[in-house]
Amino acid sequence: MVRKLLSLEWKQFKRSPNFQKGLAIKIILILAVVYFAVSFLFLGVGAFFIIEDAFPDQDPITVVNNYLIYWFLFDMFYRFFMQQMPVLNVKPFMVLPIKREKLIHFVLGKTAFSVFNFLPQFFFLPFSIVLLFQGYSPLLVIGWYLAMLFFTLCVNFLNFLINKNNTFFYIIATLLLGGIALQIYQIVDFTVYGGMFFNKIYEIGYGFLIPLLALILLYRINYTIIRKGFYLDEEIRKKTKAVSSQDMSFLNRFGDVAPFLKNDIKLIIRNARPKQVLLMSFLFLFYGLIFFTQDIYRDMPAVLVFASVFVTGGFLMTFGQLVPSWDSEYYKMMMSQNIPYRLYLKSKWILMIVGCLVSLVLSIPYLYFGMDIFLMIAAGAAFNVGLNSFITLLGGVLNRVPVKLNEKAKAFSNTQGFNPTQLIIAIPKMVGPMLIFYIPYKFINFEAGIFALALSGIIGLVFYKPILNKIEEVYQKTKYKTIAAYDEKN
Repeated sequence: MVRKLLSLEWKQFKRSPNFQKGLAIKIILILAVVYFAVSFLFLGVGAFFIIEDAFPDQDPITVVNNYLIYWFLFDMFYRFFMQQMPVLNVKPFMVLPIKREKLIHFVLGKTAFSVFNFLPQFFFLPFSIVLLFQGYSPLLVIGWYLAMLFFTLCVNFLNFLINKNNTFFYIIATLLLGGIALQIYQIVDFTVYGGMFFNKIYEIGYGFLIPLLALILLYRINYTIIRKGFYLDEEIRKKTKAVSSQDMSFLNRFGDVAPFLKNDIKLIIRNARPKQVLLMSFLFLFYGLIFFTQDIYRDMPAVLVFASVFVTGGFLMTFGQLVPSWDSEYYKMMMSQNIPYRLYLKSKWILMIVGCLVSLVLSIPYLYFGMDIFLMIAAGAAFNVGLNSFITLLGGVLNRVPVKLNEKAKAFSNTQGFNPTQLIIAIPKMVGPMLIFYIPYKFINFEAGIFALALSGIIGLVFYKPILNKIEEVYQKTKYKTIAAYDEKN
């Protein structure tokens, strides 16, 4: 039965109208997986010796165990965005003499072969082998590795529960970020408590039974949840929701653009995929912490500018890159109305600008790292508003893949609306601000680089009317190609 189900899924993928596009995207994702697998492999082989040199007075396995609590918390955190939950079109099987239990076990079993479960093993397995060669007890090392494997699978099935209720995600995100902050400022050292737990699992040898029992329990919980709703009448029953209306009269000040802005805001509030993108854009605010907290980047201001642009450009890059795919479900209807295309594009542009300005206000705490850093962020925001917004809007011309607004896929892993040309469009977004800043910085000084970056955005705003006119012309020329592309079924 499993072989037959796998065969059906392969046929569904191969016979899809967008097979070639899907194949190209999957090749790109496979290359990314190979890159991370090789990175984890080298890290797993060298971790023992790196730790031995950095902490000569501590046992490398103890150091690793101390930080495993953050490893698994971060694993849960990024799985929420990246891991695509396995799905199966169960309606055709429900009228066939196939036991529901087999279908549920198949759906749950698919997750065990997820790439997110294999990647950690490229670290844990080589590290365990190095431990064996270094003379550690084979019984203890094998037990420790099995524990890591079972903990990884526990995170996998815990991700099912997190996806059922976003509250779990917010709890995990708070624990992760709060723990890191408390660790950095030496208020509470969570590695001590986490290390005691994982070191005990290693020392007793049979500690892998604890995550094994937890894995069995989580599997049964997920099985029970799926089994309760696994009925044909659950699939065909109409679901009703209470309709809520929002008072958006404050947007009327934007004149003719107001109806489009109201429509976009309602689209974000009422649909799953835009909500995911909005949350993802909020996380971009913390992107600067990766760079601003490291002394090594202090002498690389161009790299800091790159980070600064991302801090305020999260919404612009995530929401803006899917224009006009957000409206793909009713795009043909919109184009058949007497609606000026310019107003449609202008509303998207204004929304992206508002997102940048809100992000700029929320980035004020970066003043903690100094006025120079905040000036970089402010200049990056000017570039996003005056130039990056137009580049993103123009890139939408090439975006002809429809987006399902209530598709319950992860915001990062959902490839709807994605095509390889977006990678080309992303180049001026990333390289452009670095060049604009670096040339004056190299030949004059730091302040000149900041001024040039901010000035580029101001110039874009000054000439926004002719720029918007040109973008409108391009959209008008490709309008019918876009309509035809949205008519295709994924």
